[in-house]
Amino acid sequence: MVQSASPWSLGIDNMPNLLVNNVSLDYVSPVKVPGKRLVRKKRVVHALKNISFAAHQGEFVGLVGRNGSGKSSLLRMMAGLQTPTRGEIYASTNPRLIGISAALNNELSGDDNITLGCLAMGMTPEQIEKARPQVAELAGIGDAIYRPMSSYSSGMGSRLRFAISMAARPHIMLIDEALSAGDASFAERAKNAMQGLLDNAGTVFLVSHAAQTIEEMCTRAIWLDMGEFVMDGEAREVARKYRWFAHNLAMGDEKKAAQLLYDAKELGAQGYVKNSEDTDS
Repeated sequence: MVQSASPWSLGIDNMPNLLVNNVSLDYVSPVKVPGKRLVRKKRVVHALKNISFAAHQGEFVGLVGRNGSGKSSLLRMMAGLQTPTRGEIYASTNPRLIGISAALNNELSGDDNITLGCLAMGMTPEQIEKARPQVAELAGIGDAIYRPMSSYSSGMGSRLRFAISMAARPHIMLIDEALSAGDASFAERAKNAMQGLLDNAGTVFLVSHAAQTIEEMCTRAIWLDMGEFVMDGEAREVARKYRWFAHNLAMGDEKKAAQLLYDAKELGAQGYVKNSEDTDS
C-alpha cells in the first residue's frame, strides 16, 4: 500500500517525495491443461521483482521498457490502486494517476465532466470555476468541450482527462501514455503545465513507449525489463540505451539485444547512470 510518512518517522535525510522500497508484485495465473476442461494448474507470474528507488522534488521521471515490463503496474501501486505482494511505497502526499475515467460520464458534455472530475478530486465549486478555462485550454478540443464525451475520439478523451487531473495541481503526478494522445501543440502545452508543477517542488512520472519522448521531456529515466530493474539515470542516457536495445530486438538481432540488456544491467547495478559520449555501443 502507499503510505504517507514524515522524514522524521523514516529517519531519512533529504526526504524524497516518493520512495519505493524493495517492491514486488506477483500474479497467480491459471494454466489450462491440454485436453482438459477444468483448469487445475496455477502459475505464479512475477510482474515486478524487488524494485527500489526514490524520487525527489522537481524530478520528471520517465519509465521505459518493452510491453510486459511492469511499468503500468508500478504506476498503479504508486497510486495506491494495487497492493504490492512485498515491499512498501511511501509518499509525501497522495500520488494522482492520470486515468480518472471512472469518475467521468460519457453521456455528459466535456464541460460537465470538468465539473464532475474536479468534484471527484475534492475541489470546491469556486475552485472549479476558476480552473475551468485553463482545463479547456489545456485539453485543446475546441467546441467539442460542449458535446457529449461519447462523441470524442480516444485521444480527445485522454487529453480532457489529463487536463482535468492537472486542475487539482497534484504534488505527485503519474502519467501512463496520456501524452501520446495529442499533437505537438498539445504536447507543448502539457509540458509547460507539468513544468509549473515541477517548479512548485512537485514530482512527475511518465510511462511512454516512445523513448524519444522520455529523452526530450524527462530529467531522469528508469528502465524495467520483464519486471526487473535494468538501470536508473539521466533521461538522455537511459532512453538512448533502451532505444538501441529495442532497435536491435525489432531488427531480429536477439543476440545483440541480449548483450545490450546484460551490459545495461551491469551498468545499472553500479548506481545512477550519467550521460556519456557514446551511448550506442
